[in-house]
Amino acid sequence: MQQKSVLTLDDANAILDAAQQEAETNGWAITVAVVDDGGHLLGLRRLDGCPPVSSYVASEKARTAALSRRETQIIEEMINNGRTAFVSAPAMHGMLTGGVPVLVDGQVAGAAGVSGVKPDQDAQVVKAGIQAISS
Repeated sequence: MQQKSVLTLDDANAILDAAQQEAETNGWAITVAVVDDGGHLLGLRRLDGCPPVSSYVASEKARTAALSRRETQIIEEMINNGRTAFVSAPAMHGMLTGGVPVLVDGQVAGAAGVSGVKPDQDAQVVKAGIQAISS
């Protein structure tokens, strides 16, 4: 039998808080979503001024990162480099940069996703959020 870490409510809130702080420091209106290792939503925060669609996109980025066990930027790059058949992969609708798995001892404990600004900025914010529990 294997054992693994899971994200707690405190972990999800720490990720949400740190991502919000990073976004506000830069003047960015974003949405951040945190999911468990099965892609189920644990928490979502949409900052004032961020379009409602970003709630869906951030959640799907987080879900895709959890289920694929990799950063969504890798998937986006695969598609952009010609692997267009990957667009039809089942159950993965968040194949844009900004979704990152949360790893604990090499195992995925969950993931987070950010939407609302440029791809590199989404990635910056989500990684700042995850860093809050990786220290």
